[in-house]
Amino acid sequence: MSNPDKIPKFRLRVVFGPEDWMGPGKAELLERIAETGSISAAGRDMGMSYKRAWQLVEAMNAMFRESLVHSTRGGARGGGAVLTDAGQRVLAEFRGLEAEAEQAGATHIARLQDMLRDIPDGK
Repeated sequence: MSNPDKIPKFRLRVVFGPEDWMGPGKAELLERIAETGSISAAGRDMGMSYKRAWQLVEAMNAMFRESLVHSTRGGARGGGAVLTDAGQRVLAEFRGLEAEAEQAGATHIARLQDMLRDIPDGK
């Protein structure tokens, strides 16, 4: 019998090379940049430092042929960030792959969940 407290979470990471990969954290960062128009606000929403958010954006921009995020410096009008067309396409492809993989693996994930040890009181 499966433990309802132990619900498997499907996480997909696509590894392109030793230093190049795309996973749910980077995808979420792109989504939040698109929503907020800011790398710092996106990182803050995810509980990460401004520096870490910038490092991830720089890594993604360097990984693909075209930059995924375009940013403008602050100043009197303030800065901002937007997803480029390439960023929107990469995000859509990753989320599409993630959805298809999750759907294809749903039966296996359910079977794995059924084999999990039940732990009284969640301890």
